[in-house]
Amino acid sequence: MNINLLNDNELALFRQFIDNAKNIVLCCHQNPDGDAIGSCLGMAEYLRQHDKNTMVVVPDKFPDFLQWLPDSHLILRYDKHPERVEEVFAHTDLVFCLDFNRPERMESLGDVMLASPAPKIMIDHHPEPTIPTVLSISHPELSSSSELVFRIIWQLGGFESMTRRGAIPIYCGMMTDTGGFTYNSNNPEIYFIISQLLTKHIDKDKIYRNVYNNYSEWRLRLMGYMLYQKLNVVADKHASYFALSRQDLRRFHFIKGDAEGLVNLPLQIKGMRLSISLREDSERDNLIWVSLRSVDDFSCTKIAEKYFNGGGHLNASGGRLNCSLDEAEQIVKRAISEIDN
Repeated sequence: MNINLLNDNELALFRQFIDNAKNIVLCCHQNPDGDAIGSCLGMAEYLRQHDKNTMVVVPDKFPDFLQWLPDSHLILRYDKHPERVEEVFAHTDLVFCLDFNRPERMESLGDVMLASPAPKIMIDHHPEPTIPTVLSISHPELSSSSELVFRIIWQLGGFESMTRRGAIPIYCGMMTDTGGFTYNSNNPEIYFIISQLLTKHIDKDKIYRNVYNNYSEWRLRLMGYMLYQKLNVVADKHASYFALSRQDLRRFHFIKGDAEGLVNLPLQIKGMRLSISLREDSERDNLIWVSLRSVDDFSCTKIAEKYFNGGGHLNASGGRLNCSLDEAEQIVKRAISEIDN
């Protein structure tokens, strides 16, 4: 099965920039998820095998359920160590931008990344990239940035020497960005890649448990509270939404990652096509995080772009609103009311 992505010129350029670099920074978007962390760690392991000094830099904290990943303890957070991160970007030879398509998705770290004199290579699966790069590897049709990383390593001839440490985060990234291979995962190439990763002696069942069965009891209580008290179903539009306030989050001892996957639950309702979640930022006023999920050919991306300053994929998108939670709910209601039945 042919899973190559790059043409001959792109492959040569990719090799050239790696060969010419000694110090390499890999970075991703704000609120890093499994694919962002997985693609960074997977590519970093490949580069370390080729004697490169690598540093994975993220804008802020990533969820507890990803902190078991190999070498995740080496990740440098900009919100914790801004001066060190700025120093790293100022003196690196090459920057990899993984799992994001616009500098704004990094918040203030985006300015630091853009200010770096080092050439940038983007590896991403979100549409319409705007990052200035020497090479943009953009494939919105693929499941995840981690899948892109595997395909690139494969094409570079790096699979045979791929370690278990490199295979685990790549599988984790693919798994999390497809909801455990339940959406955006119908391409047969995905399962060929999984079969190859399994030859590296990864335990895919344990990876699943480490991610999806690794929450606190308060996460389950929050889930029950959301379903019983907060879920709003608009039956005639085959849509639903819920909103979690800062007070709700405090009540259930919220930590980063506890809201992961909650937006998928309403799609278990028969006939449901769209689910939208609103979550008030736990620290900043007038900042609402929006997640959208849909099924089949119903596009939540268009809704994310039109109403929520966001975007993403056909069945999984996100956005943000700078307003109160009440105002955000009114926007959601308007968005749902304008859905064509």
